[in-house]
Amino acid sequence: MPKKVPKSKKAPKRVPKKVLKGKIALVAGATRGAGRGIAIALGEAGATVYCTGRSSRKRSRGRTRQRPSTPGRPETIEETAELVTAAGGRGIPVRVDHTEPADVKKLVAGIKRRHQGLDILVNDVWGGDALTEFGKTFWTCNLDNGLRMMKQAIHSHIITSHYAVPLMLAREKRGSARGSGRSGGKGRGIIFEITDGDAFYYRGNIFYDLVKISVIRLAFAMARELRKRDVVSVALTPGFLRSEAVLEHFGVTEANWKEAAKKKDANVNSQDQNDSPADFLVSESPRYIGRAVVALAADPKLKKKSGRVFSSWALAREYGFTDLDGTQPHWGNHARKKYGKYKICDERFYSYWVPGLVELIFPDWF
Repeated sequence: MPKKVPKSKKAPKRVPKKVLKGKIALVAGATRGAGRGIAIALGEAGATVYCTGRSSRKRSRGRTRQRPSTPGRPETIEETAELVTAAGGRGIPVRVDHTEPADVKKLVAGIKRRHQGLDILVNDVWGGDALTEFGKTFWTCNLDNGLRMMKQAIHSHIITSHYAVPLMLAREKRGSARGSGRSGGKGRGIIFEITDGDAFYYRGNIFYDLVKISVIRLAFAMARELRKRDVVSVALTPGFLRSEAVLEHFGVTEANWKEAAKKKDANVNSQDQNDSPADFLVSESPRYIGRAVVALAADPKLKKKSGRVFSSWALAREYGFTDLDGTQPHWGNHARKKYGKYKICDERFYSYWVPGLVELIFPDWF
């Protein structure tokens, strides 16, 4: 189990309270899981947060009428927005299907009218849990489900960034004052791509693997094209996420989740880590990755991290934030101890990425 945060000889960076007051954020896929945790953490930091997704209390209209929300789940974007406001920010729910360009274009137009700018974009649209077939080869798994997963979790990110990033760039040219409910003048824009894993290893299913590696690559590619602009792009992974569905799987709540320790660890040989109570005890709440987002967004030197992937557990050590229970769970250390060593994306790994041949031939493309 994670222990209380120990005293360190080298004090980590500290994130001030309400550090994002006056900032405008869009969390695409904020209904549940990591997206909800990130939205609430941004609210804790004082931001105005657009909470988007397809699960709404209201009946869908127009183009998205035939697009169902996640079957069997009670969470809604309105509930997330209320939690954001209760945390100290301002939550604004908007029902959006991020695979539909028209939906996203309308959303961004609305943000532009109300705030004239956007500071933070979180691409967390996923919805692939029910579509993933771990342990099946690419020639035996369901092709339709796999292609649908890629549309939901890759295409949606590209579509959202396509429409939202120009609003970030426009913000650089607009000098609106802080505290006016608008984006605070010239400042850095940040794109977060939420993935699974901080390494290049295979992830157990070809479509799942392509999705999670692709969003890391998206962060890198966007960072290259934005390198001369004041917009940063990073990928971020949680550890074993204690989502609503995972809590339900173990029959516990966020208030008593450690009761899962009383269950016998059967050490099931499965691709589904949810089957292991021992792993569950090193899990993290969705707020943990949310606080990682806040820490990065508040870092004035974040530009140096652009185009790379980071983990919640490593950033907790760097910035000093904790999970809801005051601990700093470290999924990486636990996984290496229990399952064996694996290599993460480090300085040597990134050295193979830059400069690339195309950038050497056409250094002034962007």
